[in-house]
Amino acid sequence: MQRRKGGRSSRGKSTTKNEEQLYRTTPIYNILPEADVQKILDATFQLMSEIGVAFDPDPRVFDYFTKAGCEITPDNVVKFDRELVEKCLSTVSKSVKLWNRDASDYLEFKEGATSFIPGMTCIKVVDLETGELRESTREDIATIARVSDALPNIDGVCVPVIDVPDPTLHGEIGAFVAMAENTTKPLEYLCDNIISLNAIIEMAAAIRGGMDKLAEKPYFNLQITPLPLYYAKTHCDQIIRAAECGIPSMVGTVSIGGGTAPYTIAGCLTHSLATDFAGMVLSQLVREGSFCIGCAENDFMEPSTGNLKNKVPELLADMAMRQIRGHYGLPPTAGGGGNSSARRFNQDACIQIGIGLMEAFYMQPGTMDYLGILDDGITFSLHSLLLCNDLAGMLRCMWKGIPVDDEHLALDVTRSVGLRGNYLADKHTVKHCRDNYWNTSYFGAAFPLSSSSIPDKELTERIDDDLRNILENHQPAPLPDPIREKIYAILEKHEDI
Repeated sequence: MQRRKGGRSSRGKSTTKNEEQLYRTTPIYNILPEADVQKILDATFQLMSEIGVAFDPDPRVFDYFTKAGCEITPDNVVKFDRELVEKCLSTVSKSVKLWNRDASDYLEFKEGATSFIPGMTCIKVVDLETGELRESTREDIATIARVSDALPNIDGVCVPVIDVPDPTLHGEIGAFVAMAENTTKPLEYLCDNIISLNAIIEMAAAIRGGMDKLAEKPYFNLQITPLPLYYAKTHCDQIIRAAECGIPSMVGTVSIGGGTAPYTIAGCLTHSLATDFAGMVLSQLVREGSFCIGCAENDFMEPSTGNLKNKVPELLADMAMRQIRGHYGLPPTAGGGGNSSARRFNQDACIQIGIGLMEAFYMQPGTMDYLGILDDGITFSLHSLLLCNDLAGMLRCMWKGIPVDDEHLALDVTRSVGLRGNYLADKHTVKHCRDNYWNTSYFGAAFPLSSSSIPDKELTERIDDDLRNILENHQPAPLPDPIREKIYAILEKHEDI
């Protein structure tokens, strides 16, 4: 996703169209020869046509597939013809604009742009008062959304944690309310029940001013999470409802090499791609041209311990998935950087987060959805999120690339200053000294060197100072009272569900 032209840059300054065109998008590093891309696609289509993808029995879903010529076996496995799948891959929308709360600005999900988003559905948080781990609550969702609202490189907010004390539909719907009240940024949402989704669509329509306006300027992106090669009824319900209402959606499973999929990267990719493609086909059969993009990921069991997040094979798989999707012009999807296996926000977490986000430079994913996560998805850390925000600024500075023209080659300046001259006071230096400047909060000029007056504090302490300042001073623009009343009326209808 990308901020629209003329919007706020990561440094808080306005950027012009000419300034943005000055830089080129960083080339993507493709790791596969085109022949291997074709082999993986051929195997994926063979899997879909000969083995198939399982679906919960649902007359409405099977009617769509039957009319499209799919074979449905007695044990509810759908077999897809390659021609149908490729037709749907050609008609699916390749970009979408996701608008902020008052529809004044947007992020664009498309090739060549990356959005940074806190993620997703952790069950614990690091308590800011005690430093201990505890179960997450709806109040934590609100706090994370409010902090995210203040961070310039955080582009939207997903459901960062679960309201563990309220596992009902009321709690699931309440997560959306907590986000909408505490940030003006666009949202991502995911749920287990179609009732929750319908309530959220009703709320988003109230915020936007009607269903037609919501379809014109979507406020949230729906994350749908099927199992590998298997769609439960709720996942099909969500795909259909999103397509009907013009809500952009992303369908993403996690195939586990050595667990739910072959251990080899190529074998695991076929499971992920087949799951992606099956959901995208359903969306196109409901409404051709709808935005429903596959975002499946791949984890691999570590041979010694059986733990996940083996890092190197996951990075290779992410890069391969991006390249294969690009074969059909599909925009890039989720990247796994910004999270850590460390149980606490410590030196282990910092180095893992830093390396993980730097990996993203080579593949430029459409979204980085796991910022702030520790302990392999169990715990959310606001301190971790602030570090991710800072490093995201570095990536954006690097992705701009370097302009190469007469002005920047600066031979005239060299002639003027001379071979033994000093460029420090030259106007050219003043004009360009921030061309590729990373306005970091914690490194560079903000680093506590012995030659500076910056207090000698550890990185975690400096981040904590920033976090306390945000919590004390930042308040997002409130929802207008009439809209807030409508949203809470919808929430109250589900209080006992």
